Amino acid sequence: MRDPDSNVVQPYTQIQLDLQRAVKEQLPDADVSSVLVRVCPDPKFGDYQSNAIMSLAKGRKMNPRQLAGEISARLRLDQLCRKVEVAGAGFLNFHLGTSALAGALQSAAGADALFFEKSARPQTVVVDFSSPNVAKPMHVGHIRSTILGDCISRTLRLLGHSVISDNHIGDWGTQFGKLLVGWKLHLDGNALRQDPIAEMERLYKLINAQTESDPSVLEAARRELVRLQQGDPENLRIWREMISLSQVQFDAIYGRLGVRFDCTLGESFYNPQLEPLVNDLVQKGIARESEGALAVFFEDHPQLKAHPALVRKSDGGFNYATTDLATLQHRLQTWNPDQIVYVTDGRQQLHFQQVFAAFRKWFPHAGARLSHVWFGSILGEDGRPFKTRSGETVKLSDLLDEAEERALKVVTEKSPTLPEAERRNIARVIGIGAVKYADLLPNRQSDYVFSWDKMLALNGNTAPYLQYAYARIRSIFRKGDLDEQSLGSVKVLLEASEEIALARHLLNFGMILEAVIEDFRPNYLCNYLYELAGRFTAFYENCPVLKSEAGVRESRALLCHLTARVLRQGLEVLGIEVLEQM
Repeated sequence: MRDPDSNVVQPYTQIQLDLQRAVKEQLPDADVSSVLVRVCPDPKFGDYQSNAIMSLAKGRKMNPRQLAGEISARLRLDQLCRKVEVAGAGFLNFHLGTSALAGALQSAAGADALFFEKSARPQTVVVDFSSPNVAKPMHVGHIRSTILGDCISRTLRLLGHSVISDNHIGDWGTQFGKLLVGWKLHLDGNALRQDPIAEMERLYKLINAQTESDPSVLEAARRELVRLQQGDPENLRIWREMISLSQVQFDAIYGRLGVRFDCTLGESFYNPQLEPLVNDLVQKGIARESEGALAVFFEDHPQLKAHPALVRKSDGGFNYATTDLATLQHRLQTWNPDQIVYVTDGRQQLHFQQVFAAFRKWFPHAGARLSHVWFGSILGEDGRPFKTRSGETVKLSDLLDEAEERALKVVTEKSPTLPEAERRNIARVIGIGAVKYADLLPNRQSDYVFSWDKMLALNGNTAPYLQYAYARIRSIFRKGDLDEQSLGSVKVLLEASEEIALARHLLNFGMILEAVIEDFRPNYLCNYLYELAGRFTAFYENCPVLKSEAGVRESRALLCHLTARVLRQGLEVLGIEVLEQM
């Protein structure tokens, strides 16, 4: 049995700690927090590498190679490394010994924290993602924020941080005036019961079109909005019903995606705070009048000097910046987080730069780190924004339906004798996983082309390929009737080059997880898992498992077991399920 609280110190951590100790001995005044060890880009140069000595030498006008050599002589890594060498202008390259590799594998067999460590300084992090609008269908544009935000939350939790995931839904604003007019004059009760989101969308489009040609309809919408804002009982009742009906849709889609939220505080929650917030900004001299409106100016900020943050419009209304400042204040007062992460598309970069800068002026001593994790767009295969054939926005529920149906077709072709319920479950896992992985694989700041054929392929860097790799490993244990519970006591034998390459790659899992949250880039993990599957294939093709002699058979079975666990854990962090059989 594994100890759920076990947190085995990984070789890269031991190397980093000893390197920091050696640097401190050599340079007592050095700040060793920047002395870090990373995976060596090319395995032929070593397992791990540090370039920190060069910057330490530069700041002291010392010879970096000479300093690296002096620090290297102070290292106490004989039990871990077969060689530590100075390379280039002052790099330190660390080559793990085979016995250290074997020891790390044996330790991992009995640990829950598989090749990674829980953070020594766990933080409280608020992650704001998804944020759909009430009375509108969730569309393909919501998928990137939802999947990326969920992955960030999962990675942070796995590494021991406390996460509050908050879905800041759009449940307030001028659109509700139009919706209220439509609801009162044109509501189709049967349509509302059958598909409430479609009916509310129809009402909004109908009234919005009428307002463009009939000023009286626009005025009616304004009156209904004012009545809602003033607390009119009937309008509040209708508004709450719209939210309730929308939440059913949200919950259904989040359920399919396996996404959960700790809080769902919409824009309306912060509405009572906006007036006192703006008054406080004015009283403190942070906001001032400009052409009848109130704004926060950034004279000392080169990028924002020409972009003040509007906090109250000339007609007295508030806007997104006002609401986001109130949201920030609430999160700091309620959860006292170390970091707040916003996951939105790249078009909101200026907005969050303004909000963060305004907040720093308002609360200059607040210690929380504010991060805007932005992403690019999803494109169709024509290179334009991804739409339906008729030019409409793709509904997220339709996208997921199509993913499952396409996967079902593939599953049925390959395994027609499986019961339908089983085929549909396999199709669900493959289809949803394929969509998620295709979204997380590119650099998040890049646009990517949506391609069904590529994302559902059983070869190449796709979710189905990784899911199949996991299922194939599980089949080894079924065929060999191997006892996985006994593998914790197996002596690891690493002789073949493919065994060593696989073992070295397994050990890097923790560093990859840390890199993911360092800059919020799940593509690092996607590529790591793809390379892991490739290294396992090379190992399996060249190193027989079930047909090898006693001792070697168990050692190789442990390598299979650990690879399957890392694949499963890595895919789970990405929000992707695995299957025991495919």
